[in-house]
Amino acid sequence: MVLAYWIISAGLVSLPAAAQELPSLPLAPLDISSLEIMAPVPLDRGNEPQETAIPRQPAPQQNKAQQEQSGTSRDRILWTLPNFLTVENADKIPPLTSGQKFRVVARGVFDPFEFVLIGFVAGLGQAGDSNPSYGQGAQGYAKRYGTAYADNAIENFMASAVFPSVLHQDPRYYQLGDGGFFRRTAHAVGRVVVTRSDSGKTQVNYSELLGGATAATISTYTYHPESERGFGNVMSVWASQMGWDAVTYMIKEFWPDLRKKSQKKNN
Repeated sequence: MVLAYWIISAGLVSLPAAAQELPSLPLAPLDISSLEIMAPVPLDRGNEPQETAIPRQPAPQQNKAQQEQSGTSRDRILWTLPNFLTVENADKIPPLTSGQKFRVVARGVFDPFEFVLIGFVAGLGQAGDSNPSYGQGAQGYAKRYGTAYADNAIENFMASAVFPSVLHQDPRYYQLGDGGFFRRTAHAVGRVVVTRSDSGKTQVNYSELLGGATAATISTYTYHPESERGFGNVMSVWASQMGWDAVTYMIKEFWPDLRKKSQKKNN
């Protein structure tokens, strides 16, 4: 959810021990004139693989290979922000197990750049004096930082790991990649309410809707100020989360276009 804030406001071979003691032999003067210098004999390595330089793959090919192998990507928006649950031009990729869903969400939530992003969001809240009960100064910033990080982590786990595991839904975003701006925008915004099951069927995105509502309820009634606790505030937080998630899906849809243009310009 908070992703949209950032956009709007990356030798030695072990030989067998075969040393044997040689018998002592009398030494005689060595006549070097009788020695022949022989060309070195190449070592027969048999089927031992030879070391060769592995060319570095371009980012799109590497990302596609990662998608086909694990079902996730290593892409980063603006080369920094985690974008591991977005897949590009991939209709036939393996479904994610429950363990994979939790691991990929954790990889994003605990990514170093995520902490930087949360710090930026907390700074905006500090500047705008959101949640006035938190106050200002270091203490107020720490409270805003903790709240923003917890909100983001809980929603990500609920909407992309917990509910998708229970309901057997696919938490990944499938980029449309072609068509006009409005068609692709509609596709991105529609992912808030429509998703795929683990088997590939189109379903209502209960994971997003229920996960966001659950996260809003947990945050409102636990660590948010008591003055904000109430059903109305839960619905307000949930609606804000759905709106920001829709914007985030739009960013996920169009980011690959910007990345490809940048790579072409650098080549």
